[in-house]
Amino acid sequence: MSKKKKLPLQKPDAIYEVGYAKPPASTRFKPGQSGNPKGRPKGAKNKRPRLNEERLHGIVQDEAYRNITVRDGDRNVTVPMAQAVVRALAVNAAKGQHRAQRLFTEMLLAVEQKNKQLADEWLKTAIEYKVEWEKELQRREINGITCLPEPIPHPDHIKIDFGTGEVRVEGPFTKEEKAALDALCEQRDAWNEERDSLLEAIDAEENPKSREIMRQDIARLTRLLDQFDEKLGALGR
Repeated sequence: MSKKKKLPLQKPDAIYEVGYAKPPASTRFKPGQSGNPKGRPKGAKNKRPRLNEERLHGIVQDEAYRNITVRDGDRNVTVPMAQAVVRALAVNAAKGQHRAQRLFTEMLLAVEQKNKQLADEWLKTAIEYKVEWEKELQRREINGITCLPEPIPHPDHIKIDFGTGEVRVEGPFTKEEKAALDALCEQRDAWNEERDSLLEAIDAEENPKSREIMRQDIARLTRLLDQFDEKLGALGR
């Protein structure tokens, strides 16, 4: 015999029959209260995106960069969906499929043209920035203006290779980088002064133990300064 679940007792004055499709009053949903408060909001399915919202754009990006597992030779690798699609297209093109070859060639040409356009714009911007700031700094020097801050990045730190069109910035690129670099330079100057003081004092020191400690300090400061000069040299300072 199946055991019947005992239902909670009803109050004697409650006029309510308990049975099929009639749960006890204590367990019924209250009026206006959802049985699944964490479920989908009402009307969410048909809700239109706002005018400034590109919902499909976000969906496409989410799918494009969702990681999937694909077979690569004798092992499985995890790559973004977009990379897997491009890889499959390139493989089919290499196998001689004409449609894949055409699509892959068009895609590669579009990417290279876009990169070339960005490189040309960056080269033009760098040249204009360097020329204009060199004129401004020359004007300041002629007129003896020293109270104005230097530009960041400094035009001397912008290196342009006109043969390749490559532009490099060998110096601080933001105010934060400039502040950090200035702090490093101040620290380097302090260590230089400390080393110079030790070099002057070591000759007059007669205590052998003290002289040995001073020599060790000089060697330590020299190593630190060499490391700093190497890093600062890479930043154009």
